[in-house]
Amino acid sequence: MSDTARDEMVLSYTRVRMALGILGLMLPLVLLIGGLLEEPGIEPTISDFFHTTYRDIYVGTLCAIGVFLISYRGYRREPGEIIDDDWLATAAGISAFGMAFLPTASRTGEITTMTQRYVGMEVTPVAHYLFALVFFSSLAGFCFVKFARTARLGRRRIYIFSGWVILLSLLATSVAAAFKNFIGGEGARIVLDYKLIFWFEAIGVWAFGLSWLTKSRADLALLRRDDSNRT
Repeated sequence: MSDTARDEMVLSYTRVRMALGILGLMLPLVLLIGGLLEEPGIEPTISDFFHTTYRDIYVGTLCAIGVFLISYRGYRREPGEIIDDDWLATAAGISAFGMAFLPTASRTGEITTMTQRYVGMEVTPVAHYLFALVFFSSLAGFCFVKFARTARLGRRRIYIFSGWVILLSLLATSVAAAFKNFIGGEGARIVLDYKLIFWFEAIGVWAFGLSWLTKSRADLALLRRDDSNRT
């Protein structure tokens, strides 16, 4: 492969990573602004925006993330590695589509989507949560196993920090959801009043965006350094 072809390939991967990072940073921000500007305010979770006028933004962004992740092949698996970039990205991409098209239950309990009608109102929320678990776990895997593997110390710290933030946000979301849906009481009131699940999810998605933007900048820096060495 010529140097020019290699540079173009690296640049294409860089743009995919940059797009994923921007989408990750913008989705919670846009929904947050929309919730502040319109009644009844910020939804209890990011997923609940599916049942608002911001459904197009929620579904469209998740579909875009899903397409980018599924089309992302990443680096070839090194000897001794178990996890493949392509498999990890595909799992995350399919999960993004699952979260987009298998929504949580609406406040009215009415059937509003084709998947709710044919898969079932009881099944779609469970499937949504399972896809969310796979999605965030895969993104944390990229931070810990893939991005941090060959990164310099400064960027490695960002990747590891982002990975831990994603995992902790996933854990905090699970605990808050347990209070909201099963335990109830004062804990559930606090979760709903302070929109804790929304904030936990937003922080996790922001950490995902940060890690992919950092990776895109690292690739650009490497590409520029290679160009300067050849001149």
